[in-house]
Amino acid sequence: MSEFGLTSIIIPSYNGLGLLRSCVESIRRHTEVPYEIIIVDNGSSDETVAYAVREQLVLFALPGNRGFPEACNRGMSIASGDQLLLLNNDVEVQPRWLSNMLAALWSASEVGLVGPVTNFASGRQQIDLPWAGEADFTSLAERMNRPDPAKWQEVRRLIGMCLLMKREVLENVGYLDERFSPGHYEDDDYSYRARQRGYKLLVCGDTLVYHAGSASFKAENPEGWNDLIRKNRRLFIDKWGVDPWEFV
Repeated sequence: MSEFGLTSIIIPSYNGLGLLRSCVESIRRHTEVPYEIIIVDNGSSDETVAYAVREQLVLFALPGNRGFPEACNRGMSIASGDQLLLLNNDVEVQPRWLSNMLAALWSASEVGLVGPVTNFASGRQQIDLPWAGEADFTSLAERMNRPDPAKWQEVRRLIGMCLLMKREVLENVGYLDERFSPGHYEDDDYSYRARQRGYKLLVCGDTLVYHAGSASFKAENPEGWNDLIRKNRRLFIDKWGVDPWEFV
C-alpha cells in the first residue's frame, strides 16, 4: 500500500464513451499508486453503463443528466479513498501524474487541494506547449513530470477538470454547490470555500495532463455555453459579493 493510501478517482460522464474509454485507459497506463475509479453516469444513452460494468469499475448511475456538480457529489458520497480526485472524462493523464500530485497534497497539513498544469484551462493552470499529436504530448509529459517541489505554486483557485483533495477537506468544506449545475464556477466556489476554512491550494507545475477542453458541456450546450458561463459567474457574485475573475 502506498504511503498515501487509496485515491478515489471520480469521473462524471454523459454520452461520452469514447472520451471516457481514453481517460480510463490513460489512468490504468500511467498510475502506479493505489486507486479506485468511480464512474458517475448522467443518464447516458450510449454504452457507458455497459462499459463500466464490463471493465469492473465502480458505477453510480443517475436517471438523467444532473450536471457535473451533482455527479461529482454522488461519486464522492460512495468513495472509500483517503483522497478524492474529481476528473473530467475528456482528460488523459500522463506519467507520474497522481504520485506527483499526492506528494504536493501531503507536503503540509494546510494544503487541501491540488491540481496539475495542462494544455487547456483557465487561469494559471494553462501553459503553452509545443506538441504535435498524442505520442508527442506523452513524450513531453514524460520529461516534465519529474517530482520537483520548486514547481509547486500557491494559487487562489483551481479548476475542477482534475482536482485532488484530502478527505478531511470534504468533511470540513462539504460537497460542491449544486446550484451551479450543470457546471462552471462550482470549482471557483469550492476553492473559495476551502480557502475560507484555512486550506492552501497548489498548482503542481511538475504534473502535466492533457485536457480536450469542456467537450461534454459544448456537446450538450452548443448554443448556450457562453450564456451558462455568464449566468454562473453572476451566481458566484451574488453568493459571495466578489467577482471570481479576481482570483484567476
